[in-house]
Amino acid sequence: MNIEAYISSGILEQYAMGELSGSEKAEVEQLCNSHAEINAELALITYTMDTLAMKTAVQPDEALKEQIKAKLNLNKPETTEKRMPLEQPSRPFSYAVAASISVALLASGLAFYFYSQWQTAENQLEKLVAQNQEVADDYQFVNQRLKNLETDVEILGNPNYARVAMNGTENSPESLATVYWNASTQAVYLKIQNLQKLSEEEQYQLWAIVDGVPVDMGVFDHGSNLLKMKSTASAAAFAVTIEPRGGSQNPSLETMQVVGTTKV
Repeated sequence: MNIEAYISSGILEQYAMGELSGSEKAEVEQLCNSHAEINAELALITYTMDTLAMKTAVQPDEALKEQIKAKLNLNKPETTEKRMPLEQPSRPFSYAVAASISVALLASGLAFYFYSQWQTAENQLEKLVAQNQEVADDYQFVNQRLKNLETDVEILGNPNYARVAMNGTENSPESLATVYWNASTQAVYLKIQNLQKLSEEEQYQLWAIVDGVPVDMGVFDHGSNLLKMKSTASAAAFAVTIEPRGGSQNPSLETMQVVGTTKV
């Protein structure tokens, strides 16, 4: 079987979202057991969805309040210090000075203690704020990934999109990519199965062969998401070349990576 074509069909995304029948699920599980590539792709899709569920839990503010109060010992009952009266109050001035010094030392000690506790609570608060921001960033990333998967399922499973497999050329025999083209709406999407990573000065460029003339369909970098390219009403074939960053007006045929003909 063509493993890349099976992965590109969108059935693994449907499996992960619970949209398959019992027989279809059994087929996917059987193929996962016999093909490591299919099992790895399903694991990536499942991990993305699981991460969304696990990363969005946020502790309520009340817990933070109680934690800070506990650190400052605000929940302990106040105690009143009792002093025994002096039986023979001799040299009152010396006792007053000693008492003043004791009160000053006690006040300084308490001030330092509460300052240290406040610093600790503030540091913990900053960590919690940073943690909440990290959770929010993770949620945004996973949510975007989930939206991309939903778009992939919608496009890959739509019968109005013709699937054009682009196989590797002599320049790159192992390269593989697929174009999904809706001739009615002129929409074109590109899915990369295997293309090498390029330098910062280079980009891939998709071309549509229309009446024997190559037409620019847009530039792109290496990625795994379904890419929306420029629209076209007709095309006899699609191809991908390596061009300087920003693209070229005409394709560099000597750098062609993949090519595939349409059935329309």
